[in-house]
Amino acid sequence: MEKIQIVHTNDLHSHFENFPRLERFIKQSRQNSQADDFYLFDIGDAMDRAHPLSEATNGQANIEWMNPLHYDAATIGNNEGLGNSHEDLEHLYDHANFPVILNNLYEKEPNRLADFAEPTKIFTTKKGTKIGVMGLTAPYILTYPLLDWDIKLIQEMLPKSLELVKNCDVIILLSHLGVSMDRMIAKNHPEIDVIIGAHTHHLFPKGEMDNGVLLAAAGKYGQNVGTINMELDDQKKVFAKSAFTVATATLEELPGDDAWIKQQFDKGESLLNQKQVANLPETLSANYQSKHSIMQEALTAVQNYAKTDVAVLSSGLFLKDLPKGIVTEKNLHDVLPHAIHVMKTTMTGDNVWRLVMEMEKNRMFLRNHMQKGMGFRGKIFGELVYRGIEIDNKRNVYINGEELDKNQEYTLALLDHYLFVPYFPSIEISGDNEIMYPDFLRGVFGDYLNKKYPI
Repeated sequence: MEKIQIVHTNDLHSHFENFPRLERFIKQSRQNSQADDFYLFDIGDAMDRAHPLSEATNGQANIEWMNPLHYDAATIGNNEGLGNSHEDLEHLYDHANFPVILNNLYEKEPNRLADFAEPTKIFTTKKGTKIGVMGLTAPYILTYPLLDWDIKLIQEMLPKSLELVKNCDVIILLSHLGVSMDRMIAKNHPEIDVIIGAHTHHLFPKGEMDNGVLLAAAGKYGQNVGTINMELDDQKKVFAKSAFTVATATLEELPGDDAWIKQQFDKGESLLNQKQVANLPETLSANYQSKHSIMQEALTAVQNYAKTDVAVLSSGLFLKDLPKGIVTEKNLHDVLPHAIHVMKTTMTGDNVWRLVMEMEKNRMFLRNHMQKGMGFRGKIFGELVYRGIEIDNKRNVYINGEELDKNQEYTLALLDHYLFVPYFPSIEISGDNEIMYPDFLRGVFGDYLNKKYPI
């Protein structure tokens, strides 16, 4: 009989506050393991630019934390894939001491797997058992091409991955695909022994058995950490497998933890503070109604960047004031920590009218709506503020002072966030939408301030 143990993390999202206890758990699990072989995997979204240290180091701080723990492999999530420029992602794992297993992210020309990735990896245990590990990430087909990546669909690449590991004794999928896709794969591919899941932040405290396939998942933010145990017979067949998670909050906290956590945050803030952006003559207020508001400057910034007729932003984006004087990348990150991009939308006047009506219909609801997800890092959606759009009491819409022509094409500077939330369906239904990668909104705003208020 052979025993194999796996510890796994997923969707850590740079929540450094949980890292000290996670680190000790991983080290103790490795040290105390009664298994013949021990493996450690991460299932993606380890980094998140919402944390200043990840922002300041382009995720290299996350790799530096992972390396001493001796991960056996990792795959990527959309935060690595879409939260980095093409070049930054190409070099994210330059100093990693673990392989990145990923078989559906390709360079466009010439068409080849991303240079930092391996399609699959076969591990051989001390007793000669071959473990085939596959990796796949969520195929955002609308956005990866904007970063010059060719993202391939699961129905195309999973069979190819399975072909590469078909002669292995044990098959494991590192899946940053979400729970629904994991269940579908389990239903159709009982030859897979274990699917370790991520992306949808689902938690399986005791695993889930689907069609003989063990599904494991450890939630989000390092709030839990997962363990999988497998037993094999003399013919190297898995006859027992189980999974469980441990809540990080139940693990012992040591006196130095808080100081280390603060140190990571302070280091990130210090690095960002060294990068000066602009010199403001007045404090810009997060209050959109203020005489000197961030909102009005930001509307100009996105309208200039996208070269559009009008612009729309929401006040909940701006989390703090921008102080008078020298503005640094730290200030911009404090104000706009979002993984959100400017989007140029082109639509005919009749569709602009319908979109404005959707915004007006939802205005009262969104004003204090607690918004979460789709790259948003604030608290409430807030007030919709127009630049170049007016409405009279008869529901007539005016564009830059002229009555809207329902047959004319107009361009609007919006955010990709507004495409993904369900409140403005006309954007997806009727808009010709160009999401402007790779810069985040804070980068666009920072470039604008740098030109208008140079140091």
